[in-house]
Amino acid sequence: MGNVGAGVFKHLTQNRALLRERLGYELEVKRIAVRDLAKARGVSVSGELLTTRWEDLLDDPAIQIVVELMGQKDESLRLILGAIERGKIVVTGNKALLAEHGREIFEAATKYKVPVFFEAAVAGGIPIIKSIREAFIGNHIRSIHGIINGTSNYILTQMCERGIGFTEALAEAQAAGYAEADPALDVNGGDAAHKAIILASLAYGFWVPGDKIHVEGIEHITAHDICFARKLGYTIKLLGIIKADASGEIEVRVHPTLIPEKHVLASVNGVFNALAVHGDIVGDTLFYGRGAGQDPTSSSVIADLAEAAAALQSPRSNYGFMPHGLYGTCKPIAEIVSEYYLRLTVEDRPGVIAQVAGVLGGLNIGISSIFQPESSEGEPVSLILVIHKATNAQIASALEKIGALPCVKKTPRMIRVENFA
Repeated sequence: MGNVGAGVFKHLTQNRALLRERLGYELEVKRIAVRDLAKARGVSVSGELLTTRWEDLLDDPAIQIVVELMGQKDESLRLILGAIERGKIVVTGNKALLAEHGREIFEAATKYKVPVFFEAAVAGGIPIIKSIREAFIGNHIRSIHGIINGTSNYILTQMCERGIGFTEALAEAQAAGYAEADPALDVNGGDAAHKAIILASLAYGFWVPGDKIHVEGIEHITAHDICFARKLGYTIKLLGIIKADASGEIEVRVHPTLIPEKHVLASVNGVFNALAVHGDIVGDTLFYGRGAGQDPTSSSVIADLAEAAAALQSPRSNYGFMPHGLYGTCKPIAEIVSEYYLRLTVEDRPGVIAQVAGVLGGLNIGISSIFQPESSEGEPVSLILVIHKATNAQIASALEKIGALPCVKKTPRMIRVENFA
C-alpha cells in the first residue's frame, strides 16, 4: 500500500457506487499486505484489513483477485506465481518484473487458466495495453513510437525550453518530485526499455529478450545538442521505437532521438507520455496522457480490477498474453538502419570538412546537411552533420575513424534521427 496502492484504495472507496452501478456487483477489499503497520498512508483504512504477510492473501480462499503493487521482483514474483497456482486472478503494474519474467508468468497463467492483467505497467493512465491486445487485434502492428518515461521527458523539456544543462534539469526534476533520489533507471533508458519489451511482446506474439534490445539514456545530451537540433528543425526526445519489417524481423530500441518539430510527438512535453501506433488496417493512432503518478496509475489498476471481476463471471481463453509464430527474431542493432545527427569538435581550418566527408564517403555514407556555427578564431568549433540512412554498423565504423582524425578534438557525439517515413 505505497503511493499507487493507497490511490487504488482511495478511489475504490470514493467511487464505490459508480463501480457498483457500472459493474453490477461490488468490489470488496479483503486484505492489504504492508511492510509497516504504523506508516501514514494518506487514506483512512481499517487496521483489521492490514497484514505484514503477503502470504495471507494467498491463504485466504475468499480472495479471488490479488493486486500486486509492491514494485520489486523476487517477492512480487513469488506472490504472483503463488496466486496463479491457487487460481486467483492477478492484477499488476510491475513493468520490470513483466519485462524480465513475463514468459514464466504467462506460461503459469496458461497452465492454470488464470488471467493476468497489467495495464498499469506501461504509460500510467493511458489504455495502451488494452488497445494493442484488443482494439487492434485484427491489425499487424507496423510500428510503435513512444515517449514512455515522464522523468526523461520532463528533463529534456526543461533543457529545450530554458536552455539549461542536463545536471540542472535533473536537479529540478528531483526537487519537483518527478525524479527519484537515484534517477538511474529513468535517465539511462532502463524504465522505458521495460515498457518497450512489454509492448513489443504483445504486438508481435513472442516474449522479447531484454538482451536483444538496444538501450541508451539521455545523460550525454547537452544544451548544445538541443540548440543545434532546433536549428535543424528537430527536437530531442527519449523515444521507444518498435517496428516490424516485411520479413517478420522486429527491432526494439530505446534512445534519444531527433524528431521533426512538426510531428505530433514533438509537442509532448513535461511528464506526459504519448504513443503513436501504426496498424495495417487502422493506420495511424495516437495515445496521450499522464504516464505516472498515483491517480493515472490507479485508474488503470481499477480498470483491470473491473475486467478481472468480469473474468470471474465469464472465463476466457486469453490469459493476458497470446503467443503466436507470425514474427520471429529481434534484429541486431548493427543491422538497424537509421538517419543520424553527428556533432564533432574540430579545428577551425580549411580541409577539415573534406577529411570528415572523405571518411563517410569511404564507407558509402551520404551527408544530408551540414553546418558550422561561428566561433572565436583559432578555437575548436562544432561541426554538425545530418547523415542519410545507414546501418548502425556503418555509423559505428565512421565514428571510430572520424574520432581518430588529428583535426577532431573530442569524442564524436551521435544521436539517431527518426523522420517517421
